[in-house]
Amino acid sequence: MELVERFLRYVSFDTQSSEETSGRCPSTERQMALSEHLFRELQSLGLEDVEMDSHGYVYATLPQNTTKQVPTIGFIAHIDTSPDCQGRDIKPRIIENYDGGDIQLSEGVTTTVEQFPELLRHKGETLIVTDGRTLLGADDKAGVAEIVTAMERLKAHTEIPHGKVRVAFNPDEEIGGGARLFDVRRFGCQWAYTMDGGEAGELEYENFNACQARVTIRGASVHPGYAKGRMLNASLLASEFALSLPKDERPETTEGYEGFYHLCSVRATVEEAELTYIIRDHADSLFRGRKQAIARLAESLSLKYGEGTVTVTLKDQYRNMLSQLKGKPHVTDIARQAIEEACGSCSVVPIRGGTDGAQLSFRGLPCPNIFAGGLFFHGPHELVPVESMEKAVETIVNICRITEERA
Repeated sequence: MELVERFLRYVSFDTQSSEETSGRCPSTERQMALSEHLFRELQSLGLEDVEMDSHGYVYATLPQNTTKQVPTIGFIAHIDTSPDCQGRDIKPRIIENYDGGDIQLSEGVTTTVEQFPELLRHKGETLIVTDGRTLLGADDKAGVAEIVTAMERLKAHTEIPHGKVRVAFNPDEEIGGGARLFDVRRFGCQWAYTMDGGEAGELEYENFNACQARVTIRGASVHPGYAKGRMLNASLLASEFALSLPKDERPETTEGYEGFYHLCSVRATVEEAELTYIIRDHADSLFRGRKQAIARLAESLSLKYGEGTVTVTLKDQYRNMLSQLKGKPHVTDIARQAIEEACGSCSVVPIRGGTDGAQLSFRGLPCPNIFAGGLFFHGPHELVPVESMEKAVETIVNICRITEERA
């Protein structure tokens, strides 16, 4: 099956995960339909040890075709799409020989070069875009399609030597739960790669340290006609708290290795308010400093307005995988060579977020992240160049070959 046809089939499945049901796995039953499809497809392609567990995790093996002792490596992608934008009834459109101009997706929705200058890198290529109503699902169905296609090509081209290769597809990455029930022992790899990055040629093995902060503010509600000296408006305190954090340390004002405080939601009345933040930074020391700063701000406002007025609950989410890859340079060196051969160059960039690979690295499975080719994720402007997907497939094949060569 051609790569594009496979990708378009996968995005026809509605697989949005949900924060509202994140206590169960998968968080949405609809993800199981794609898991079941992949289970059957991998069997039909002749892969071995094809399994699907009760949570929708799918595992399979491409057997070794060389007599050398080669490390078992793996490739992983997630089947869910973000709950941030509509993901049902996706209607992709293919633009051949993209002319470098603005792309009108629908009336009132245009992907402009001014807003998305990265488009110009893909002039002359074939783009798969949305119709302006939904996300596309390249995050991460492009990665799923690339892995399956690479396994199909390796089976067809037996002249390419490789060791045992494992593949896995999991639910709920978008809500931070993809690695939670991933069976590292069953997977049985010495290292692996997630295919879940963006621009072609990118390799990622540093990610944010991540924490969620829930800020609770207790006010005092009094009839506004008689409130002088008595009312404590929790809604106003919530504004004061938010505006007390540095304005230049927000997602919209930072890039690269710069960390941030991101206010995700506010629920507020006079009586009570709750603010939810995510806190991010690459360096451990800066990350600890951010958590301490938000706790000190709560203490300061409680001193000002009364003990216990503002409280903070901090919950660590994931950590920077770089510490788990130190001492294992071969894992990233092989990926770098494979990407350079496929793309002409390799760009090592920090992940301004997290991946399943970060969590898996701390569970004993070193797992850098490789580009899948999609751009402008989690919204109607999401797209993927077909040429980038082809380079990702070539990268996977190269990794398998290079690992065998170095064994």
